[in-house]
Amino acid sequence: MKLGIVWLFLIYVRNCLGVKLLEANPDVKRLYDDLLSNYNRLIRPVTNVTDILTVRLGLKLSQLMEVNLKNQVMTTNLWVEQKWYDYKLTWNPEDYGGLEMLYVPSEHIWLPDIVLYNNWDGNYEVTLMTKATLKYTGEVNWKPPAIYKSSCEINVEYFPFDEQTCFMKFGSWTYNGAQVDLKHMDQSPGSSLVPVGIDLSEFYLSVEWDILEVPATRNEEYYPCCQEPFSDITFKLTMRRKTLFYTVNLIIPCVGLTFLTVLVFYLPSDSGEKISLCISILVSLTVFFLGLAEIIPPTSLAIPLLGKYLLFTMILVSLSVWVTVCILNVHFR
Repeated sequence: MKLGIVWLFLIYVRNCLGVKLLEANPDVKRLYDDLLSNYNRLIRPVTNVTDILTVRLGLKLSQLMEVNLKNQVMTTNLWVEQKWYDYKLTWNPEDYGGLEMLYVPSEHIWLPDIVLYNNWDGNYEVTLMTKATLKYTGEVNWKPPAIYKSSCEINVEYFPFDEQTCFMKFGSWTYNGAQVDLKHMDQSPGSSLVPVGIDLSEFYLSVEWDILEVPATRNEEYYPCCQEPFSDITFKLTMRRKTLFYTVNLIIPCVGLTFLTVLVFYLPSDSGEKISLCISILVSLTVFFLGLAEIIPPTSLAIPLLGKYLLFTMILVSLSVWVTVCILNVHFR
């Protein structure tokens, strides 16, 4: 009986709150209908067709998920912040109960088709179509999250003590520079370079990389298809590898195996373990060399520093095997 009374009370409270919410938001509904009832999201929001619409772009890096050396791909988790002005989405707050801000689904308004040019997997667009924020002045803010896989040229010459520089090039896929002028959020007038182009305030530290620099540069490029230039923003990430993992698991064991090679010549000549020790060291170095080949990309442009060391060590161990065979041959002759 008591449980039934409690349920009736909860239903009554819910209904009362629902009525109050409906009664409290008539201005929001009226504003939404007035703005979007005759709105065409396919038309660029300018008064004249020759006008240039300025779109501001900024990135907030949440996580550096992976830098795949073998496939030369950088995977990042980003917030893609975009801001522009839409003259058709302005209103007087006094006419709508002092309402100065409105949240609308991004599918209902015009959006600049900003994509990642150098994507690796063919996913050009953002991951989730979040709501956009409208201000009564016509300012539109849209901050969708995205997971991008961008192509990155990896230089493994100094692996594992290397620094890598990856680029992310964003621009409009359809509109040229005379239609949509793409600029960085923090870009100063007369300058195309932004020293800190990516917001790292909410960045989760990577266990493998330290981020050194994140500048951004605005560029204009001509393509064979069109007479007008296309504007883009190129974000550069300079990263330095954390070497502790490779030092403990690769470098120290290889150096230890190298010193073991010297001990072969301290064994007595009549000992049958001289050849066995040399062969065991050579096989161990081969395993490390194959493991290194699985990590680095299959390129012929540069040999990694660690690969050179392993190759040189394997040559020395092979020479020690040859010398040991000669010593045993002379001893047992």
